[in-house]
Amino acid sequence: MAKIIAVGIATLDIINTVDRYPTEDSEIRALSQQKTRGGNATNTLAVLSQLGHQCHWAGVLVDETDSQRIRNDLAKYHIDTHACQQVKNGKMPTSYITLDQQTGSRTIVHFRDCPEYSFDHFKTLNLSDYDWIHFEGRNIHETQRMLQHLKQRHPDIPCSVEIEKQRPDISTLFNLPDVLLFSKDYVLSTGKNDPADFLINLNKPNNTIATCTWGSRGAWLIDSSNILHHNAPTHENPIIDTLAAGDTFNAGLIHSLVMKKPHQQAINYAVQLAHHKCQQLGLSDLTVSFQYKQEEE
Repeated sequence: MAKIIAVGIATLDIINTVDRYPTEDSEIRALSQQKTRGGNATNTLAVLSQLGHQCHWAGVLVDETDSQRIRNDLAKYHIDTHACQQVKNGKMPTSYITLDQQTGSRTIVHFRDCPEYSFDHFKTLNLSDYDWIHFEGRNIHETQRMLQHLKQRHPDIPCSVEIEKQRPDISTLFNLPDVLLFSKDYVLSTGKNDPADFLINLNKPNNTIATCTWGSRGAWLIDSSNILHHNAPTHENPIIDTLAAGDTFNAGLIHSLVMKKPHQQAINYAVQLAHHKCQQLGLSDLTVSFQYKQEEE
């Protein structure tokens, strides 16, 4: 299996499960509360680790009590943190999440008081150790420098960038990675509502793979010659928790590509894995009962 590093954030997630999402200026009682580790990059690594890969996280760890909770959770998934940047002051990012039990939807209020992972720290890493490098599309100027450094020094190491939300100058990253992973929210923020049309008209290098997830409609992938699509499976079980579904899709796609699977199989696998995640709470034991249905290709 591959040695994979992801650059991004880890968070403390405080998840309140409610019977229904509250209306404005109302008060309801939570059915349950859970405190756990979150963050897009580390969620993707948690899935990749369960798929058998050797995973490393490059992010910021603040010297405060919540860091240990995050370290303990990463250790559960055998995710190495030696590439992290340690800082003395601040607070680990915290996400306050309201999870609607009826629909599985999640609403997030996010707070952070710590610096972003820096290019100066990234360039100290021995990148030749890794088979794949994944980035969150955040901290745009520094991420652009990281991608440029990677392409100049190690052009043969494939890399991916998640484009989850609209940020100033984020399009400057589009020409650098081998794989671009777009969310529905990002595409809608550009004024488009057709994922296939968005990918076809995307300004990117011809050999760059780009994907777009679209909830119950599945996902699309474009490469140098084809636009591919895979529908989400029909609901055999109820949707319980959509939190980290996009991160799970990204992990499934990276796993398939690093294993040199055909692009149609890669997107099929990623969609099915993400759909499977939505039928359980959290990411633990995600792959235990997952069965990829090749006949759907």
